[in-house]
Amino acid sequence: MTFTITANSLVRDIVNELPKASDIFKKNRIDFCCGGNIPLSQAAEQNGLKVNNIIEELKDVFEKYENTEKNVDVWTDSDSYTIINHVINNYHRVSEEELTMLSPYVTKVSRVHGEHHPELIKMNELFYEFKKELLEHMAKEEEIVFPLIKQLADGTAPHPEEAIKMIVELEKEHDHAGEILRQIRAVTSDFALPADACGTYRLVYARLEALEGLTFMHVHLENNILFPRFLS
Repeated sequence: MTFTITANSLVRDIVNELPKASDIFKKNRIDFCCGGNIPLSQAAEQNGLKVNNIIEELKDVFEKYENTEKNVDVWTDSDSYTIINHVINNYHRVSEEELTMLSPYVTKVSRVHGEHHPELIKMNELFYEFKKELLEHMAKEEEIVFPLIKQLADGTAPHPEEAIKMIVELEKEHDHAGEILRQIRAVTSDFALPADACGTYRLVYARLEALEGLTFMHVHLENNILFPRFLS
């Protein structure tokens, strides 16, 4: 994918194509919802900002979040230490940031539109359940299980069978996280937008779907590449 955002790109189109751009706009007080039907250059001028600086920020977001995993296959030939560090830096940190940044949008949409779209109330509950479980899961990986996996890789694990049991536990936690994501997709009818969906509504659905993809890739690297090395 190529970065195509220019000063003439409409603010709303930028968010539609790159949902994470909303964080940049929010930080710079650029209205991407009701006032999003204007070029980026005009939005920047209205807020006393330099459009080139905004474009550079957007480019950083694009490169960080859109090109995280250019070729997953390369990890099959990487050592376990490298994979673990890659997962932490490109999935744990990114997921933590996204869960934090997305939370107020999810809360706002469910509060504002929940009366007429009760599925949003359930979506809100499922999102916060997923957030809690994933944060706890990632902390457990970093603090306990990943160090054990490194010991298994080095042949220095004092109790290999205990380390393997914990890997199996992680896989079960992955299954449960995947089930919550499945429920979010089901309750939102595959993130289908109603006719009255506002910009924030659209943003939440786009970022939830992106979070789903990020989580699936995270789990793929562990379940299908890292863990089998020690479970077989």
